[in-house]
Amino acid sequence: MRSLSALLIALVADPVFAADKMNVLFIVSDDLTNNTLGCYGSAIGKTPHIDKLAAKGVRFERAYCQFPLCNPSRASFLTGLRPDQLKVYENATQLRKTVPDAQTLPQTFRKAGYYVARVGKLYHYGVPAQIGTDGLDDPPSWEKTINPRGFDKDDEDADRIFTLLPNNKGSARYGGTLSWLASAGEDAEQTDGKIAREVGTLLEANKDRPFFLACGFFRPHTPYVAPKKYFDLYPPEKFDLPKLPVGHWQDGPAPAFGSAKKEQEKLTDDLRRQALQAYYASTSFMDAQVGHVLDTLEKLKLADNTIVVFISDHGYHLGEHGLWQKMSLFENSARVPMIVYDPRSKANGKVSKRTVELVDLHPTLAELCGLEPPKELTGKSVKPLLDDPNATWDKPAITQVSRGTPTATGEVRPKAQPWFMGYSVRTERYRYTAWDDGKKGEQLFDYEKDPHEMTNLATDPKHEETVRKLKAQLAAVKEAK
Repeated sequence: MRSLSALLIALVADPVFAADKMNVLFIVSDDLTNNTLGCYGSAIGKTPHIDKLAAKGVRFERAYCQFPLCNPSRASFLTGLRPDQLKVYENATQLRKTVPDAQTLPQTFRKAGYYVARVGKLYHYGVPAQIGTDGLDDPPSWEKTINPRGFDKDDEDADRIFTLLPNNKGSARYGGTLSWLASAGEDAEQTDGKIAREVGTLLEANKDRPFFLACGFFRPHTPYVAPKKYFDLYPPEKFDLPKLPVGHWQDGPAPAFGSAKKEQEKLTDDLRRQALQAYYASTSFMDAQVGHVLDTLEKLKLADNTIVVFISDHGYHLGEHGLWQKMSLFENSARVPMIVYDPRSKANGKVSKRTVELVDLHPTLAELCGLEPPKELTGKSVKPLLDDPNATWDKPAITQVSRGTPTATGEVRPKAQPWFMGYSVRTERYRYTAWDDGKKGEQLFDYEKDPHEMTNLATDPKHEETVRKLKAQLAAVKEAK
């Protein structure tokens, strides 16, 4: 039997028991655009708790998802693999069907002896139909899972939610289109409110051991359901609607606008303003739940040894380019909020304008916690940017999206139209996008001169060299997959 002194030496030597071992609180919002957050410049959005986290940590101005759809994006950042490595391109394929031996981000922490749990939506769920279930969860990733079900599901069951598709069945009725409700339920009765409180319970129960806790909120994903007090913050008449230039869609390329949905033609200006009110209300409600979790972290005196990450799975359109929701390769769909607070970081309180990707999170958190990540990861640790937000950094961000419905094997489902991919490479100044390897159109935007992406420079001879360089960067990433 080992002596007490030998045991103590072993515990100190073990990195899991080291005094400086950092915890991780990993918070994910669903379908959240940067444009509604105060810390990202919104003059309308009321998000004091996320703003406070951004002021404490490092806010990444140019962070991008790898696929602007829930399941492909979540499978990507929770593994650290790109969609083309995973072959997950839609919302039906669970990642173990295509990469059965992948070591996920939570597994990296489980392997190191951390307590690893999730509450709410981390891997894909059909929203709202699968709220309260495991959805497309990955059991090997977690030691414990909790799936709250709140008053918003009662609202759904009682058909109290307005929707553009009242005759549809299943998730498509509410989660697949614009839908909203100012709910009678209080914060703690809603699914996201229950998620925040369950996370608080887990923090309390595991405060004396290293943990990786994942908190997945459902809002502001449709249906935009939040207590009425959050709707009252945003009178619809206060919203200015995005202006669409005449002939904008006709200027193409057509696949760039392929995420538009037929039912959105029903939107009057009044309905557009109501939709904006509901989305902003849902965002403020979600922000309040983030605040509850962070307050609990502070009360338990865990803030000084816990790394906090806040992200969304992808961006979102709110009428820009005549589009709503996601699945485009324009900036508002591909760009995501990303805030990293490590109490030890030298750059806390600052903003980094370097281009980073969600696929970078796995290697980043592994490095910050002294763990060994899988060798096949294609992301890059952003730790240098947590020390110096302006550090030399030449890595672009790659986002892709499909047109059509590919399966995991690349085949097309019956009755679906032939599918193809669009790929986009984003640097600090430019975005270059190629649809079907350029056969169905190309786009180039200069964000210094054209932040709203109104002028396509892809065929401008003055930008031929820029297009060539960006094509080469895109090709290098695709070949490395």
